[in-house]
Amino acid sequence: MIEFAIAAPVILLLGVGGVELGNYVMANLRMSQIAMAVADNAGRVRTSIDEADITELMIGAMKMGEPLSLAGHGRIILSDLEQRTTVTGPDGKGPVSSDNPNGYRQWIRWQRCAGALAVTSTLGVPLDAAGTAVSNLDDNTNNDHGAVEDAFALDGMGNAGHRIAASTGTAVMVVELVYDYQPLAPISLITSALGNLRIRRVMAFNVRERTAYSLRNDGQLAGGRRADCRLYSAAVPSV
Repeated sequence: MIEFAIAAPVILLLGVGGVELGNYVMANLRMSQIAMAVADNAGRVRTSIDEADITELMIGAMKMGEPLSLAGHGRIILSDLEQRTTVTGPDGKGPVSSDNPNGYRQWIRWQRCAGALAVTSTLGVPLDAAGTAVSNLDDNTNNDHGAVEDAFALDGMGNAGHRIAASTGTAVMVVELVYDYQPLAPISLITSALGNLRIRRVMAFNVRERTAYSLRNDGQLAGGRRADCRLYSAAVPSV
């Protein structure tokens, strides 16, 4: 009994730690799969894309993440990245580099989000003519809600040497997924061994067969809720 009393806590800790580690690995894999699915499916929308398409993508992603409570503890940020066609603004055509092989700067035409986790994109946001973040998505003066190419001087999205950049005449769907892992057993010794419990994944896919890149709103969201990056809610967007 004495031997069991001494060994039991160690065995229990190892067993629980093994289960926790397996769950953490599976959570990382699930987040990678969700981020990849959103970027891939956004790139598959043909001809043109609208608010209802994005909302349906977010609904599907949140359904995939239900076992891990992604809606309440995570954030999906979907961005449309394109190569600038104008060369009139500051730094319109920059130097050729490994991140910027054609010399053209990149710009973010639009961005949509879902999830309650209060984080913003670390890769960039749409900018207006003044170079500030676009905040009025109800501005219908153009299909891009005020996002302006000339406001950007991006070589791409991501870290130097690993930037995502769009080629001429196309766009890239970039997904940034952030999730705060929820431990099965909140034992400090185990969770500290796992390290940073915030999972962050970035995935990108080129669009296919789409030639119109502005995000339209054709009225399909009447009574529904747009995947607005100004909103932080666990409620799944509705169409």
